[in-house]
Amino acid sequence: MHTPTGFEPSSALPVVVPGNAHAFAFRGDRILVYAGPDESYAIPTLDQLAEAGVAGVRHYLGLLGLAPCVAINLADDALEPAGMRYVGLRTLFFKVPEPLLALAARAFQIVDWDRTHRFCGRCGTPTRDRANERAKECPACGLVAYPRVSPAMMALVTRGREILLARAHRFAPGMYSALAGFVEPGETIEDCVRREVREEVGVEVGELRYFASQSWAFPHSLMIAFTAEYAGGAIRLDDAEIAEARWFPADALPYLPPSVSIARRLIDATAARLRGA
Repeated sequence: MHTPTGFEPSSALPVVVPGNAHAFAFRGDRILVYAGPDESYAIPTLDQLAEAGVAGVRHYLGLLGLAPCVAINLADDALEPAGMRYVGLRTLFFKVPEPLLALAARAFQIVDWDRTHRFCGRCGTPTRDRANERAKECPACGLVAYPRVSPAMMALVTRGREILLARAHRFAPGMYSALAGFVEPGETIEDCVRREVREEVGVEVGELRYFASQSWAFPHSLMIAFTAEYAGGAIRLDDAEIAEARWFPADALPYLPPSVSIARRLIDATAARLRGA
């Protein structure tokens, strides 16, 4: 999900937040939204949450155009007001405008960080918010903790006009995607690509080409996508993660992830390039 055009990020919560602010309120990993009978959804404003009696810890996100945006951390037992529902972020795919979806994902990452960093990881003292930046500070030992971002690579391996796609055990039935995995400490992105491809499907890759990146709030990833040229090896699956992997012609692709994901954009762009080669 991309930072919306016209969005100005900020971490300094204003003394007064206008009631028309977009309010991204989370109970655990589920966001509170207006739910229509036709499965339509809408992000409430701060005034609308106040009228429904919903309140929690606020974190300022910034301005989307002229409208302030606020993330709200709700209690685990927060009620579901009439006309509203708690839903997972994936439920909002293609249901709310892309700028609001991107900000909902940003809000979740900040709320999740706020919820999981209430105590110092070094000495156990309750933390406090720093005034000049988005960070938690320990008043006892001085440890500073910033919102977590986990870099992860995505690699689409090509061989002539073929694309290597895999299906993880956790995927929807029949869906294939590019290979992906998290970067380990001390590892470069390039090293991660080669290691993950080798571990997951037993294939070696050569030249890498950067494609794009995407923030992915499940729960706090930064996906960095590449294409990679096949350099050798037969497919050998990591059975713990990969259910199936196959070479597909660029003009005969299987069921793929939704277009909101960088995986789909990577596959579509690469297949189009190979078909025109």
